[in-house]
Amino acid sequence: MVVVGGGAAGLSAALVLGRARRRTLVVDAGEPRNAPAAHLHGYLSRDGMSPAEFLAVGRAEIARYGVELVRDRAVDVTRGDGGFAVRLAGGSPSGEGRTVRARQLVLATGLADELPPVPGLAERFGRDVLHCPYCHGWEVRDRAFGVLATSPASVHQALVVSQWSKDVTLFLHTLAEEELTDEDRRRLDTAGVDVVPGEVAALVVEEDRLTGIRLAGDGGEHAREVLFVAPRPVPRTGLAVRLGAETSRTPFGDYPVTDERGLTSVPGLWAAGNAAGFAEQIVNAASRGYRAGAAINLELLMADLDAGGRR
Repeated sequence: MVVVGGGAAGLSAALVLGRARRRTLVVDAGEPRNAPAAHLHGYLSRDGMSPAEFLAVGRAEIARYGVELVRDRAVDVTRGDGGFAVRLAGGSPSGEGRTVRARQLVLATGLADELPPVPGLAERFGRDVLHCPYCHGWEVRDRAFGVLATSPASVHQALVVSQWSKDVTLFLHTLAEEELTDEDRRRLDTAGVDVVPGEVAALVVEEDRLTGIRLAGDGGEHAREVLFVAPRPVPRTGLAVRLGAETSRTPFGDYPVTDERGLTSVPGLWAAGNAAGFAEQIVNAASRGYRAGAAINLELLMADLDAGGRR
């Protein structure tokens, strides 16, 4: 078995497979989506743990069951009668690494967050520039919130974060005022969300703290302590596409179509976590990885029994 991706979904799948005595390799490029965050939240019994500690604990757990983990990048994959051949980047002078083979393949490669090109935004991301109130809202509750609009969906984000603060300002930025519907305006007014037109030029930071939002031109500055944004999700689904997996277009990118277990349209190819959908929080990703691992073990067991081979 090969699992590409060493986050919550990949490690969870590997843990189940290792405990099922399946020879398993995890290929981890070391680019976790939640790396900018100091803590993870909403995961029962793990609330407040740092993402780095979470991954370290997970790696130690899979190692106890003989699962191998390599820090490398899967750059290509092909499928044949015997399963999958995954080519790794490696570190050789030729630029080519080894090829590993597996009867079944799990893609847990996640996604990347592409932030709006506002000066200072990326440097504060995961600190006082946030995207998920369920992940970080409690920690910044009752502060002065800003929401950076990048699409009509930003109205929804502003309404949601008003659950954590009664001082919320929606900066329309690239969203034109005429794009707000009557229902948008009614809900924003009911929630007490202020609406400020004009493009955001930069963040105001003093003593390593966000203190305001500066508008372009003569729009002035608005005191804010927290800014919520909606990054553009970029699914890391290149390997699935190479193998011809059916994908589904969503407002958050194209993702492989899977059944309830995580199996894609390509036999033996599984997707879990944010490689299968945008809304998979870390606890959901771990659950999906577990489900895929258990389903894979059963698939292999039945295939061996039907072929008359020994387990």
